[in-house]
Amino acid sequence: MADLMIQKLRNNEYFGLQETFDNLFIESEKGRYFTDIYELIISEENILLAFRNLKSNTGSKTKGTNGHTIKHLNKMNADKLIKIIRKRLENYKPHSVKRLFIPKPNGKMRPLGIPTIEDRLIQQMFLQVLEPIVEARFHPQSYGFRPKRSTHDALARCYHLVNHSHQHFVVDIDIKGFFDNVNHKKLMRQLWAIGIRDQKVLTIIKKMLKAEITGESIPTKGTPQGGILSPLLANIVLNELDWWVSNQWETKPTKVPYKLKRNKTDALKKTRLKPMYLVRYADDFKIFTNSFENARKIKVAVEKWLKERLRLEVSEEKSKITNLRKNGTDFLGIRFRAVQKGSAKTGYIVNSKMDPKAKEKVQGVIRYQLVKLRKSPTPEKVMNFNANILGLHNYYKIATRISQDFNVIRHKVHPNIKSLLLRNIFVKTRETNNVIDKFYGDYNYQRFKSNGLLVYPIEAIRHDIRGQRKPEFTIYNEKDRSLIHKDLKHVSVREIEMFRKGIYKAKSVLYENNRLSKYVAQKGSCGITGERLTPHQAVCHHIKPTAHGGTDDYDNLIIINRSYHMLVHTKDPLAFKDYVKMLARFEKKAINKINELRTEVGNPKLSL
Repeated sequence: MADLMIQKLRNNEYFGLQETFDNLFIESEKGRYFTDIYELIISEENILLAFRNLKSNTGSKTKGTNGHTIKHLNKMNADKLIKIIRKRLENYKPHSVKRLFIPKPNGKMRPLGIPTIEDRLIQQMFLQVLEPIVEARFHPQSYGFRPKRSTHDALARCYHLVNHSHQHFVVDIDIKGFFDNVNHKKLMRQLWAIGIRDQKVLTIIKKMLKAEITGESIPTKGTPQGGILSPLLANIVLNELDWWVSNQWETKPTKVPYKLKRNKTDALKKTRLKPMYLVRYADDFKIFTNSFENARKIKVAVEKWLKERLRLEVSEEKSKITNLRKNGTDFLGIRFRAVQKGSAKTGYIVNSKMDPKAKEKVQGVIRYQLVKLRKSPTPEKVMNFNANILGLHNYYKIATRISQDFNVIRHKVHPNIKSLLLRNIFVKTRETNNVIDKFYGDYNYQRFKSNGLLVYPIEAIRHDIRGQRKPEFTIYNEKDRSLIHKDLKHVSVREIEMFRKGIYKAKSVLYENNRLSKYVAQKGSCGITGERLTPHQAVCHHIKPTAHGGTDDYDNLIIINRSYHMLVHTKDPLAFKDYVKMLARFEKKAINKINELRTEVGNPKLSL
């Protein structure tokens, strides 16, 4: 996720839009209403940025109802793509949405709505402009589907409320089919209230919500999961809940004076207000308080508010109150409770582990991959297994008792590992490598090798958690951005912008994006001599010419000095004095690279 966020920030800079988005955030923070953002949404830079962000999304290869994927858009040049999108939005009629069902942990099926790739591109365009506006108005304790906020941030906040704020009673309220039951009229009013007041933009969003779902006609409510804009719209709906709960305690003005911010809680304690702290991840949320009686009253009040204000129904059988000193509560795959700390038992501290459903699911996933390895032991399957183990460790390491959980899982799947050892698919070894040393170097565990690759250990995991994220943190602030995104040391934002503007519009948007990526990857240097190039000196060369079947794919491109381009394409450059002088300055390594490129285009190697 961190890599995706860094890439997103780079993309914003590539197209010169980061400063624009920052300004939208600043103006929204000041309370400004936005009545003229449509032109920004359909700007050339925003459309091309949306394509670049969409292209890197794994879902771009999923077909919609028209059968198109990102490959359909790849074939277009930038001018054609921009023209088609703008024309379509003049009188926008979204394509029908493809209905898919995926299994949920409880055995039921979750409905997904997959728009066509063209409609996903349009939704991405809207998302990019709307996000900085609404981010400035969102509550800091909302963590789901927001930039640089994660499940770990939500759980770190929960741990803090138990460990330091001593809030040991939790109210769980389950909203029935939230995404399928969002009230459209209410949502449109909320968009208006949060500052989106461009009528053209609101009209198009309304049409997105009313897109026909195959086999189910036109929806009258809900934001289909699967649409790019849906998570943002869902957060807008529940942002009203976030602030309503917050204003009952955390952000409630008090008449009792206090000098320091940290003393506000002491001032609030002198009132009759009930302490309540909300932590939300998408439609899954918990409200923390300090007594059962307060929890009971909060539960009744919030359920009533959800029904009357947001017109959402609550599942009574799934909603409950938990005393964390007696029982655990499940949140985002983790079960945590409050236990007395130390031998003197002074105070309470979080004790956490995988929740039983998550543990069973992880065990099933690991066993499934081991079975696949037994049936077809390839290097690719070993690499997939390693990536899966590393990802699971990274996610669940936030649980304090996670070592015990993964030791149990390792014990449960031991028969599968034993089967692989008997077939010599797994071989015992003492070898190590950089990754093993970095993540598992201080563990004493049995090591295996398969297909020449070291197998990552299932049981080697240790609890690790960072502190709470700064509540006001945002990617739309340059200082905050610097914490997650080091500036490109070798290629400045200005150089990227200049290089981007030199794009040949007759080329495909795939070429345009990969050309830019290659320039950054090569750090602005020539692929032949290694010399540093200005944007005007750099040219993007197809290693295998398109006339010979070459593609615009990233691996078929190389950035070279414009002056050297004809050294590759001219059949006999030694017949020209200027080219001879140029080649005389080249080192042997550069001559070899020239000859490699000449061979690819069908020219003979140079003999110097």
